[in-house]
Amino acid sequence: MKILLFLMCVTLCPLAAMGQSSSQKPALPPHSNGPATEQIETETVGPPGPSPAVAAATAEASGYMEPAKVKALTHKLYLAEYRLNDLLTQVNPDKWKMSPATRKSFDQTMASLHNALAAEEDWRGQFDKRPDSLYLGFQTYVAISAVLPRVDGVARAVSQYDNVSLGVQYSQSVNQFFDLQQSIEPLLAYLLKNQDGLMVDAQSNLASCQNELNYAMAGRQQKAIPMKNIAPVFQGRGRPAHFTTPAATKPADAKGESTSKPAAKAPDKPQKE
Repeated sequence: MKILLFLMCVTLCPLAAMGQSSSQKPALPPHSNGPATEQIETETVGPPGPSPAVAAATAEASGYMEPAKVKALTHKLYLAEYRLNDLLTQVNPDKWKMSPATRKSFDQTMASLHNALAAEEDWRGQFDKRPDSLYLGFQTYVAISAVLPRVDGVARAVSQYDNVSLGVQYSQSVNQFFDLQQSIEPLLAYLLKNQDGLMVDAQSNLASCQNELNYAMAGRQQKAIPMKNIAPVFQGRGRPAHFTTPAATKPADAKGESTSKPAAKAPDKPQKE
C-alpha cells in the first residue's frame, strides 16, 4: 500500500509543477540598448503662450524698436539728406527775377538750411551708433524740426521763381523728412517711459531701504543726555587794542612812576563877605 501511494505522488507532482509554470506569463527580456528598469518619459503640456508674431506686434505697439530697425530708420534719414543735398545743387537764385531784399532773405534761408542739415547729420550719425540713447534720439528729432520749415521755404521760392516741378520735389522731400520724424517719436516715448519707470523704482527702493534701516537701528540708538540749565561762560579773545575805557591812564615810565600829570585843582569858591 505504501509503495502504491509513493508511486502516485511521484507521478502527480511533476504534472502539478508544469501546470503552475504554464499559468505564469514569461518575463520580457531587457532591451539591449537600455537598462532593464527604463521608464517611459512623458511630456508635460502647459497652457499655450503667445506666438512670436503676437509678441512682436505687442512690442511694436508699445513703441519698442530693435537696434537693427533703428539703424534702418537712420539709414533712410541719411538717404533723405543725400537726396535733399542733391536738389539744393540745382537751385540757381542768381538767374531769378526778384528784388534785392527778397534775394537776401532767400540767401539767409539757404544758409540756415545748410547749417540745419549739418547739425542734423551730426546727431543722426551719433544716434546710429547708439540707437538706445534717449538723448541722441531726442536731438535728432529736434534737428529734423529745424530742417522742415527751411526746406518748405525753399520749395515755395523754387516753385515761384524757377520751376514748379522742381518745387514739388522739394515738397516731397519735406514730406519724407516729416514721416521719418514721426517714426522716431514712438521710440522716444518708449525710452522716456522706461526712464520714468526706473526713476520711480529707484525712489521706492530707496524709501524701502530707509524704512528697513530705521527699523533695524531703532533699538541701537542712544537716548539723549539731558544737560543742566546753567548760564554759559564765554571764554573768547581779549579786548581789541583800540578799545579803551574812559578812566584809562597813560602807561608808567621805566621807573614805575606814572607819566600822567596830576589833575589841576578846581579854584576855591569866593567867600561871601
